[in-house]
Amino acid sequence: RTLLSHVKNMVTGTTHGFEYKMRLVYAHFPINATTTNNGELLEIRNFLGEKIVRRVPMLEGVKIERSEKVKDELVLTGNDIELVSTSAASIHQSCLVKNKDIRKFLDGIYISEKHVMGQE
Repeated sequence: RTLLSHVKNMVTGTTHGFEYKMRLVYAHFPINATTTNNGELLEIRNFLGEKIVRRVPMLEGVKIERSEKVKDELVLTGNDIELVSTSAASIHQSCLVKNKDIRKFLDGIYISEKHVMGQE
């Protein structure tokens, strides 16, 4: 069953592609996310008001861009679902709140949608 799912994901990825949408969530300090190197690197600034710049490289074959339609949304696209989902997870993990009550501090970058491209 697992092998069949992998083959199905490979066929779907090469014919259509996969798309993950992530939202920037903040309460007070607006998170500034910029893409560089043709969408291969994401720089996250001003997370919880910190001065540190978080740089998250995308895996090979994954492109990231800002959404033109929706404010504070990132769109990850690629042919391999494992690489796209791993890149989304590394973005999410780079903005985890440490040493604070996570029920109160909900700031971060979260996955909002995931689907096959061309099928809305």
